[in-house]
Amino acid sequence: MSRPGPAGRHGLHEVMTSAAAVVAGPDLGFHDTLGLPDARRYVVLLVDGMGEQLLREHAHLAPFLSSLPSVPDVVCGVPSTTVTSLTSLGTGLRAGAHGVVGYTSRVPETGRRFNALAWDQPVDALQWQRHPTVLQRLHEAGLNAASVNESRFEGSGLTLCSQRGAPFHGVGSVWERLDVVADVAEDADRSLVYAYESRLDHAGHAHGSTSQEWRDVLVTVDRETAQLRDLLPDDTVLLVTADHGMVDLPAEGRFDVADRPDLLDGVDLLAGEARFRHLYTARQEREAVAERWRAACGDRAVVRTRDELDDWFGPLAPEVAGRVGDVVVASLGDFGVFSTDDFPLEMRMKGFHGSVTEAELRIPVLLAT
Repeated sequence: MSRPGPAGRHGLHEVMTSAAAVVAGPDLGFHDTLGLPDARRYVVLLVDGMGEQLLREHAHLAPFLSSLPSVPDVVCGVPSTTVTSLTSLGTGLRAGAHGVVGYTSRVPETGRRFNALAWDQPVDALQWQRHPTVLQRLHEAGLNAASVNESRFEGSGLTLCSQRGAPFHGVGSVWERLDVVADVAEDADRSLVYAYESRLDHAGHAHGSTSQEWRDVLVTVDRETAQLRDLLPDDTVLLVTADHGMVDLPAEGRFDVADRPDLLDGVDLLAGEARFRHLYTARQEREAVAERWRAACGDRAVVRTRDELDDWFGPLAPEVAGRVGDVVVASLGDFGVFSTDDFPLEMRMKGFHGSVTEAELRIPVLLAT
């Protein structure tokens, strides 16, 4: 793999800040690093799981989305997973700064594994992610900034990390979302509205990103996005992006650590997800564990220690470092690291993401003007 990570490339964390710079001007300190078109209003729609490579390979199924110009060579960040990416989008920061470092990670104070999607530990979201969101900064400055999402996400830990501090408009259906996004965008002379679409990712996990079910959802999402563009005011840019791509893993690529218990010697906790594992060790065990995993994985994974992650995560803030694995294992190709003891449901999934391959990292930034 020629480019094992996002160093030196535009990232998802620049999308909302660039749109905010266009809408708000220079006074709030935002910068349009992506060179977005001028507009008084922006709607940022994130389609979960719609990687740039997947969209390009299925262009005939998404004629509207595929017809749009895109900012070139944008990556979601590492790990390429929803909780990290949504927080990067929402804060304008990379994982090493905002601290949502994976689907599951360790709470340093307790040593317990924490699922940032389910928010299954008594963790204060305002302390776990301490930085203001882009929407919060705009709202506090008196601009029209809001998020539109499923009602069940209101007040969740992930929502507080990624989109807090601005009005949340809960919806119960796609059709309601279309109308609410258009209405909120029109509420003021200048506005930035965030909206989220989850069905493509769900289809990929359940059936695979090469499945007919996934293709059918892409057709639907394309049609609905075109309808949203038609509903928006003429002076609005609809920016469509994603939080990661996806790869399907065959049975022969699934490595279960239950078959190699020696790889857990010196490992206190296993977290992350199949394509990007965090391994937590005693400091004196770190190098030995890393070497053991490098030998076992060979060229099927990139194995790094915590002090080798700045190009992937950005510099690790002191309060964030203990959440990151002492050793991380980023799978390549059709390989994945499973643990049937710790994550039994993962074996039932078809599609995966989280790692540093182009298929997982590359995301579209599409502009419908």
